[in-house]
Amino acid sequence: MIANDEAIVMGGISATNMTLFHQTRFRVGDPLAFADISAANGARARTLIVRDIELDRAKQHARADVFAVPSEFAPAAGLSSERDISTAQALAECLRRAGVKRAVCDRTFPGVFMHVLVGAGISVRCDLDLFQSSRRSKDAVELQAMDVSQRATEDAMELACRLIARAGVNKNGELMHEGAPLSSERVRGEIDQFFARCGFENPRSIVAGGPQGADCHHDGDGVLRTGELIMVDIFPKSKSSGYWGDCTRTVVHGKVLPQAARMHAAVVQAKAAAVRAAKVGAGGSDVHGETLRVIHEHGFSSGTPPVGAPDSWCGMVHGTGHGLGLDVHEPPLVDRGGLTLVAGDVITIEPGLYCKAVGGVRVEDAYVIEATGARRLGRGLPEGLDWS
Repeated sequence: MIANDEAIVMGGISATNMTLFHQTRFRVGDPLAFADISAANGARARTLIVRDIELDRAKQHARADVFAVPSEFAPAAGLSSERDISTAQALAECLRRAGVKRAVCDRTFPGVFMHVLVGAGISVRCDLDLFQSSRRSKDAVELQAMDVSQRATEDAMELACRLIARAGVNKNGELMHEGAPLSSERVRGEIDQFFARCGFENPRSIVAGGPQGADCHHDGDGVLRTGELIMVDIFPKSKSSGYWGDCTRTVVHGKVLPQAARMHAAVVQAKAAAVRAAKVGAGGSDVHGETLRVIHEHGFSSGTPPVGAPDSWCGMVHGTGHGLGLDVHEPPLVDRGGLTLVAGDVITIEPGLYCKAVGGVRVEDAYVIEATGARRLGRGLPEGLDWS
């Protein structure tokens, strides 16, 4: 709860602080400050303090009522020459002139801002839940942006999986494409080029073949081989909207081994069970529990492999999913102790099985939680191992 005499304060760089960006809808690489101050009539005024060269752009795009530059709130002793300190000083002076003695910040509030405000005689408390609900409950504009990101992710996934499945193979069982070996690095390069053309930032995608896939977050390296499980996990961010996509598929070139087929069947069925369980009011732990129920019914394990486990040990070593939005990993976790799902949550559902002797299988899509259940974002992709 925010008391009437408390101002809500934020500060930092909105290009990297996604909570700050979400509240202001203004992305900038320099420090800015934000104050939501209660007026005598009970209304609240949102003041945004930015560099002078950003002022006009802020007035056009940012969500605020009052726009200012630090020099408008210079304290008697003047402003520091360092931008983060001077922005914090301007925020403190803005609060002082408004008669504010108490402020509340969120978990992302920088220490330099806290230091300056406390030094100016303003008490600041941190509310760990502040802004978390608003970030989780995506509105229609956000969901549209996320659908665009997810569709682009799926397009890249289809490109990668078909490149692998339709590759040639040499006498040593190595995949070949256009006369050269097809490696994890080469597939990743094709993914990178795709996103460079369509306006996305793309962190290092996972293209992990064979035993490398047994480590659920191994990036993958080296030449890919026929008959092996190849896990592809792609998670790009739109440069225009700032929202992420996230999708994983597992592909096999050529013949699918029986153990790989068993693992894949269990993962796909576990994913379907988790999707059915994901709805408003369900706990993240409830959804994860449905995933594990199916995994265990198929005879596979879960949790961290026991010390000395043989290479044949096969199990699910992670949670069912995570929140997705302006960060690729954000609340809620879909795991043991996970938060209750609310309308507008966007989560991934991504069960997986991992075995050192065989490799890894993971299938992942993004879903928005609605009153009627979980609705998949994007256009939807096949979940099978054969992409030929």
